Amino acid sequence: MLEIRNITKKFGDVTALDSLSFSVPDSSVFGLIGSNGSGKSTLLRIISGIYRPDGGETLIDGESTFENPEVKEKCFFIPDFPYFYNNSTVENLAALYRELYPSWDEEKYQKLCCIFPIGVKDRIINMSKGMQRQAALMLALSACPKYIMLDEIFDGLDPVVRQLIKKLVMEMVADYGATVIIASHNLRELEDVCDHIGLIHKGGIIMEKELDEAKLGIHRIQAVFANDLGEGVFSDLDVVKLQRQGKMYLLTVRGDGEAIESALNALNPIYMEMLPLTLEEVFISEMEAVGYDIDNILK
Repeated sequence: MLEIRNITKKFGDVTALDSLSFSVPDSSVFGLIGSNGSGKSTLLRIISGIYRPDGGETLIDGESTFENPEVKEKCFFIPDFPYFYNNSTVENLAALYRELYPSWDEEKYQKLCCIFPIGVKDRIINMSKGMQRQAALMLALSACPKYIMLDEIFDGLDPVVRQLIKKLVMEMVADYGATVIIASHNLRELEDVCDHIGLIHKGGIIMEKELDEAKLGIHRIQAVFANDLGEGVFSDLDVVKLQRQGKMYLLTVRGDGEAIESALNALNPIYMEMLPLTLEEVFISEMEAVGYDIDNILK
């Protein structure tokens, strides 16, 4: 299990992470989402043992990751901008990782070399951004780490490759119980593959839940009423967002779905429907609750 306990990290006067705590279940795909500058990339570097936290600790299977080679053998981190030396190729990096990762799977590596359209002897720095990400992912999957951290892994990839990556990630979890953490702003892609999400903002955790549970706490309702309802008619509901077009109302409401539906039925709607929420709508609703919305940004 991965445990993050009261992690604090500062860069000069800037607090990137502020007493952050949560855990990531084993054999899960955890989506790490948040506003720009919320600390997602910093957190992944701390989990991977690249950064030392200024306070708190990160534990993988009960052990600290920083300066711990045995724990790092279980981890693989692909940053937002993967770094490669001038002469790095997939082939010579594979030779290095065979020595670093006891779990390296040569059969899988050869299979991935056939799947991904990359010249294994070509210099990686001469490749496009998307091809560089594919090269890094080939190596990560071949290393068969127990924990893999991916930062904006879908950025710069075409739709076919994105679907391939999601399939390969799910195979990792199914085949040997890997735990995958993906930090991304591409919430549509995360929704397809993640079973847990963590939302961070200004270095703190706002929400950490199973994806389905996160969607259950917020509801989007479309309703049509015969008469004007007047102001304050929804005051007993925790309305996050309200839009009106003539007699049709579109509401985003927090709370118990049955209680919300009962309260709205009491207003005698002509038509009412509970609409499924996307992860992006959950994100926007949670961020609006902490004052991070377009109206406040434009002030």
